[in-house]
Parts: sequence; structure tokens; C-alpha cells
Amino acid sequence: MDENNPLLEETVTTDTGLKQLVVNYIGNKLDGPEEITVDMAVQVFAEEFPEFLLPVAEENFLRGYEQALMDVENHQQQLAEAATGTNESS
Repeated sequence: MDENNPLLEETVTTDTGLKQLVVNYIGNKLDGPEEITVDMAVQVFAEEFPEFLLPVAEENFLRGYEQALMDVENHQQQLAEAATGTNESS
């Protein structure tokens, strides 16, 4: 499994007022890098605003876990259908 998420390396655009505020804050916090990446934003939010970031991460985890359980259930159903030679979706 690839552990590198290319989305984290994307530069944050300042196309809204909130993004401009956040990018300026992060730039000042991290001593003025020219381009602020999503990863930099996540690091600063994790340090300074965990009560925002934690529920987002928890929700993402729970949705992924739920999807994995549904995938396992569907796979088991497909195996059972293959073993009996039936296919309910036909």
C-alpha cells in the first residue's frame, strides 16, 4: 500500500477569505514559506486546533471502516454464490 498521499503536497490556493487567512497564519507560524501545502495546514491545525481536526479524522476513519465491512460482506456473498453456482444479481 502506498503511504504517500500526493494531495498533501498540493499548494493551498487563496481563492476564499478563509483560505487567505489560514495560509497567512500558517506562513507566519512556519516562518514564511512561500507556498503553503495541505500537509503544512494539517500539521498546524493538529497542533493548534485539534478539536476541529479530530472529529473530521474520526468521521473519515468510521466511514472507511464501515465501507471495509460492507466490502467483506459483499465478497463473502460472492464466494458463497460462486460455491453454490447461483447468482442473485442475474
